[in-house]
Amino acid sequence: MLVIGIDGATWKVIRPNIERLPHIHQLMEEGSYATIHLTQKPWSPSVWCSMFSGKSPEEHGHKDFVQNGHIVRREDIKVKFIWDLLDKNGISVKALNIPFVVPPYCFKVKFEPVAHGLPIEEPELLEEITKVTEKALEVLNNDRPEVFIVVYTALDRLSHLHWGEPLLVDYYKKIDNALRKLLKYDNEVIVISDHGFCAYDEAPIRTLPKHTPRGEIKGDHHPDAILITKNINFHISQPTDVFYCIKEKYLGQANE
Repeated sequence: MLVIGIDGATWKVIRPNIERLPHIHQLMEEGSYATIHLTQKPWSPSVWCSMFSGKSPEEHGHKDFVQNGHIVRREDIKVKFIWDLLDKNGISVKALNIPFVVPPYCFKVKFEPVAHGLPIEEPELLEEITKVTEKALEVLNNDRPEVFIVVYTALDRLSHLHWGEPLLVDYYKKIDNALRKLLKYDNEVIVISDHGFCAYDEAPIRTLPKHTPRGEIKGDHHPDAILITKNINFHISQPTDVFYCIKEKYLGQANE
């Protein structure tokens, strides 16, 4: 199974530009797609944590990258993730660039993220997709795990700074090309975002002030996330369902 996360991906950009995103379009036609209406706040570290632990924010307690003046590490989060359970039960699994902590977490993959996982400048943001894709292809070619999970993070930052600009569509096209390279490795696929995006003044919550040292924030998080699946016979309506989808396929009703 291949799980591809795209931080901040939204139908608001994908649908009007679908003819420019042929591989996303093809996956939608071959599989199923839907909008996930988040019931938890669209806050990236918490949502990614829920997605791969199966726990609600109240259960895992992870709200932000920094809590009480302390940079949160994996060991601070007292829950088991899907890769922990699969590995314990002898299922080969790899996880790359999962952004519930900084730098993004990897499971059994050695990876040095761009700018310590916090790319800000445009060249760094564009480099992230290249480096993540190259490492993903290396893992898929050399290790061939039964389950591979990878997340692209830079779209979120680009959407904050460049919402409504052509640059954003150009990045979606780069993501689309990355999917072209990855999708041939598995026929069971989940593509999902942790939240959507919208114009800053339309956002139901504010994750950043409008004016920052990086300039004016033009976009912010929206609780409608994307979901595209292929050959997945499990109903996914919330991020936590991704955990249970993988768990049911590989572990059935086995105890955690």
